[in-house]
Amino acid sequence: MKWLATIIGWCLGLVVVAQTNDTSMPKQKTNPIQLSGYAEFYFQHNTNGPVTNNDAPFVYSHDQNKQLSVNLAFVKAGYINNRLRANMALAFGSYMRANYAGENGFYKQILEANFGWKISKQSNLWLDAGVFSSHIGFESAIGKDCWTLSRSLAADNSPYFETGVKLIYTSPNEKWFLSGLILTGWQRIQLLRGNSSPSFGHQIQFKPNNKWTINSSSYIGNPTAGIDGVMRYFHNFYAIYQWSNRFGLIAGLDIGFQKAKGISPGQVWHTPLLMAQFAVNDQLKVALRTESYQDANGVIIYTGTPLGFRVKGISLNVDYAMNKHVLWRAEIKQLQSRDFIFTKQSNMPTQNLFTALTALAVSF
Repeated sequence: MKWLATIIGWCLGLVVVAQTNDTSMPKQKTNPIQLSGYAEFYFQHNTNGPVTNNDAPFVYSHDQNKQLSVNLAFVKAGYINNRLRANMALAFGSYMRANYAGENGFYKQILEANFGWKISKQSNLWLDAGVFSSHIGFESAIGKDCWTLSRSLAADNSPYFETGVKLIYTSPNEKWFLSGLILTGWQRIQLLRGNSSPSFGHQIQFKPNNKWTINSSSYIGNPTAGIDGVMRYFHNFYAIYQWSNRFGLIAGLDIGFQKAKGISPGQVWHTPLLMAQFAVNDQLKVALRTESYQDANGVIIYTGTPLGFRVKGISLNVDYAMNKHVLWRAEIKQLQSRDFIFTKQSNMPTQNLFTALTALAVSF
């Protein structure tokens, strides 16, 4: 952790100098401090019968079954001016319990804690450090910002958050977004015991017009606790096409490769998905998702079965915006596995898992 602390200390020093010396900074017409909050309540029915989501340990968002639960609730304070920005968000809920299980103490409640300094007065070039949302994928922890109520298998099994330092550049015409990252690991705040090596990542996003968004993101690093010679190479690609203000499409493909020293060959997993959303009107939206997760070697999701985790899924989602602060959502989802990895109510194994989920999201 010393390497990250050193970089963060250096960044803080630069921030203080910039704030003190930049007398040419124009006065802000708007309040630089922004306060916001969010809460998502949900109820999920799993027809296979488990009281909790033990039947689906690969789910890290909306993982409680047959009980009213809070997935994510947070309060956030943000600050931004021409050269500085900072965010702090504290949260609780089943999402936090599942995704921050490996963290200790107060770290379990940190949704965001980051600051940034604009390096150049002429260019949109920022240096950010701290805990922030992952640069991988188009889905996030905040449900109302996603097209579907539940997260995809790809999103649930790749980082939601990350910790480190990133250099970000946005072109003057805002068509290009480029970022390079140094991270503490694969969805970690604290370094894993016995692993002090940094991880690395990149993000390239291109928006040729107001209809297309094309994104490439990667992660390279050792995700294990003290096992030398293990390297994970992961790439996320997605394209968003907004046909009109009523209809949009998303296509995505994650592919990963993990290699351990002295063990050959390496292990590969991949997950394609396709989503479509149609806005019936300003209040009502419908979304359809089809997906596949192929991890035969159990790198990310271990089953102990002959074919590993090879699952296909389809879901149908309906959103109804009661007003700009309240969103009601409902979804049905069917997963089908090549192996018998799920459990029926009678404790008999099965290849299918069906869930019905509803949620109410409130934001301010």
